[in-house]
Amino acid sequence: MSRIQLERLLKIDELIRKPERQVAQTLAEAVEVSERTVRDDLAFMRDRFHAPVKFHRTKGYYYTDADWRLPTIPLTKGELFALTLGARMLEACAGSTYAVELRSAVSRLAERLPEQEWLDLQQIADERLVFKSGAETNLDLDIWHQLEDACRESKQVWMRYYTASRDAHSERVFDPYLLHIYRGTNPYVIGYCHNREAIRWFRVDRIRELKLLEQGFERDPTFDPKEHLEVIFQHEVGSQSVTVQIWFDPKTAPYIRERKWHQSQDLEEHGDGSVTLQMVVRGLNDLKRWVLGYGRGAIVREPPELVELVREEVGGMGRHYQED
Repeated sequence: MSRIQLERLLKIDELIRKPERQVAQTLAEAVEVSERTVRDDLAFMRDRFHAPVKFHRTKGYYYTDADWRLPTIPLTKGELFALTLGARMLEACAGSTYAVELRSAVSRLAERLPEQEWLDLQQIADERLVFKSGAETNLDLDIWHQLEDACRESKQVWMRYYTASRDAHSERVFDPYLLHIYRGTNPYVIGYCHNREAIRWFRVDRIRELKLLEQGFERDPTFDPKEHLEVIFQHEVGSQSVTVQIWFDPKTAPYIRERKWHQSQDLEEHGDGSVTLQMVVRGLNDLKRWVLGYGRGAIVREPPELVELVREEVGGMGRHYQED
């Protein structure tokens, strides 16, 4: 079956389901073919797909079984439900970036499912399974889609970027390699920064202005996205790999055991129920913030630089809360 015939069958199927009376002439006019071709298409639907289509002088063409669906896309109810949930999850993670496209795609797939079954699936997805992300970002969709084009076409971009740690703006020429959504709500673009002459990450929602340039680029052949994402901790790239060791007390240890925090991690169990987490990562600032999230339940053992970062942060926090 050709693509053109498939499109014609879909249109004929859609018209037969409408309340208006359909005969060979009206169907032929709608799909812009002869009446003979329409009759051949209807015979094909009966023979190949066992379509329960009949003709009545008053009603015209109709289905004797309204729940029958043209099996153009052989999805089961379970598969469609999985797609629906996947769309809801991605929508919760990526925000409104793909919300309209996702819902439209799933709805079009659902056209092949009986209406009541689709309504039941929607109700379950709406009332029984709720996906909620963390804090939302103020993402400029035009900038996001321009970066999609730049990644696909290997085109350089110029951008004006806001750096939160310095509360300052800078202008950069950048080769965007890939887009990455970290922890559901943090959209990043990863690539080669000509200002720093190195691979860098930039938060897309902090790009204040973006221009797609005519200049193309070639990706660094030594850059492996999978290896790059595995070696970092959180989203800090860093320049050198370091080995870290963090001890967690018995009360905190269960929260560390239940997840895989890094590809290189190794957990050492202790007799009192505590654990020591060891991993090789790049960058220490995000790691410092992560360790501080566990409060007194975590102690950094290695490296000395990370110990000092945590010590300075804890000391500063203590001074903020000292009583007069």
